[in-house]
Amino acid sequence: MNIGIIGAGHIGSALAVRLTDLGHSVYIANSRGPETLQDLAQKTGATPVTAEEAARRGSDFIVVTIPLEKIPDLPKNLFEGVPAGVPIIDTSNYYPLLRDGQIPELETGDLTESGWVQQHLGRPVVKVFNNIFAEHLEKNGKPAGTPGRIALPVASDDAAAKQKVMQLVEELGFDALDGGTMRESWRQQPGGPIYCNDLPADQVREHLARLGSERTEAQHQEFLANQAKQEQAMQAQGIKLK
Repeated sequence: MNIGIIGAGHIGSALAVRLTDLGHSVYIANSRGPETLQDLAQKTGATPVTAEEAARRGSDFIVVTIPLEKIPDLPKNLFEGVPAGVPIIDTSNYYPLLRDGQIPELETGDLTESGWVQQHLGRPVVKVFNNIFAEHLEKNGKPAGTPGRIALPVASDDAAAKQKVMQLVEELGFDALDGGTMRESWRQQPGGPIYCNDLPADQVREHLARLGSERTEAQHQEFLANQAKQEQAMQAQGIKLK
């Protein structure tokens, strides 16, 4: 397959390694230009390109994996000419303290994180790979049926795109679970029990069922509070996301 990756950070790089290992053609872009990606290209076998080229050449999948705060800076015509059937994967997470600043719609809960991304991109997106550490994404995939295989929820309003992405998740070595619609994608956001806990399918299903589909104000505040504590702990450890 031909897969475009916009963003060469931890998740983008991990996906480039795995996808090229699986025999796919990967075209990867960052904000600084293809000439700055030669080391990554040597490590992964991915082809450095511009963001526009990654979108154009990713004829099977396009992955957008950049800091949330940078989403509005993407070219407005980025997906011009990209067929509607090409799934656009969003891996974003909201880090208001360490990176993104406060985004009003996410603070009030009017939108989910990927709902906000979707609004800015002007195209339906599929939310996945946001709730697993990059190193685990690169190294911890297992064959189907392996006990304890990590499960990853996949959320989208585009049912056909979601099914294609779920097949890709399985190929990468993880159990793909239907995470529902974009409105339900809050369940896999930071601050919740599914976020970066490497849970098997039965436990992810239990959490999805327990959380329900409609986010309550109490759940929204709980997730924000949990995320704030996590960010404060990261800050105390000297971890920087910029």
